[in-house]
Amino acid sequence: MKNQQQSSDVLKLDANMRIPQPGDQQFEWYSPMEQPFSLAGFGWLREEQLYRRLPVNPAWKLPEAVDNLANCTAGGQIRFTTNAVSLSIKVKLSSAANMYHMPATGQCGFDCYIGEPGEQYYYSTARYDAKQTEYESVMFTDMERADRSITLNFPLYQGVQEVWIGLDPAASISSPPAYDHSEKIILYGTSITQGGCATRPGMAYPNILSRRVNMEFLNLGFSGNGKGEPELAHVIAEIPDPACLVLDYEANCVSTELLQTTLPEFIQIYRNKHPYTPILVLSCITYAKERYSKLLTLEKEERKEVQLRTVEQLRENGDVNIYFYDGTTLLGDNAHECTVDGVHPTDLGFMRMADGLTPILKKILA
Repeated sequence: MKNQQQSSDVLKLDANMRIPQPGDQQFEWYSPMEQPFSLAGFGWLREEQLYRRLPVNPAWKLPEAVDNLANCTAGGQIRFTTNAVSLSIKVKLSSAANMYHMPATGQCGFDCYIGEPGEQYYYSTARYDAKQTEYESVMFTDMERADRSITLNFPLYQGVQEVWIGLDPAASISSPPAYDHSEKIILYGTSITQGGCATRPGMAYPNILSRRVNMEFLNLGFSGNGKGEPELAHVIAEIPDPACLVLDYEANCVSTELLQTTLPEFIQIYRNKHPYTPILVLSCITYAKERYSKLLTLEKEERKEVQLRTVEQLRENGDVNIYFYDGTTLLGDNAHECTVDGVHPTDLGFMRMADGLTPILKKILA
């Protein structure tokens, strides 16, 4: 028994599994709210100076759950250029990780990508004690002194009260590469849109898409609560300069009958403000249990048909800027291997979603 206990203590056997302790490195600390850092993914940041995805006091009353989930920082990004040899972050979270099926690295961690638009490569993920609500983590060190474009992705399922960027004292900082366009791509939907259950933030499908389409993305996925309420349509319609709106909320639509009501109303409210902005209606991905439940399969088919018929009718009535995409194709032939719980994608599932959506999104934007 003693030998078995000793052999299972992975932290002692593998140094890569341990949380690094802050060393003697010296850092200069910066707020990403200040220039030349650029913050993306927070539509009301300029007015409210909060890492929050919806306004604190909107003209339309938000459902309580949505108001709470708006504090989750899914889709937030810190972008800048630096020649730093070392980079660290200090983070203060709203609360600790608490999900059984999603790693703390995805729920509460940051990850780091290096490279120019279209050529961004993953480098590291914050390593910290998941029981803590404040942490410091070195994202890279001992790099060659050379200019690099950095993207730090915010946590997907937790609020960030504070974040500070630490660079070695000799480092320079400048603005990140410009976006191709000033317009924003807005995604409204469910926990899947929000990023549940990616192992790290950069693997949520909206974040993967943001590395392929050089524009600002706003992730408005609300776990269990993206239900197509008209209040959300009004609030989202207030976001200026939209390039495209993706509606991905079937998974939370409660019932087929409600979807038949909410979807046309949501689109009409948005169209009143943005008559020509492309809208992509995305049906739900395949669930593992569909293989075993004829009732679930039938329900999913009915809801897909509602969305397809809604788009077709609007196009027949002259709205040529609305599109439908069959989300059941996104996970591919082995869809049952692409989720953590039969519903929420793993990183593999999210990559397949992004692979399917990338050409569609680029075509719509073109």
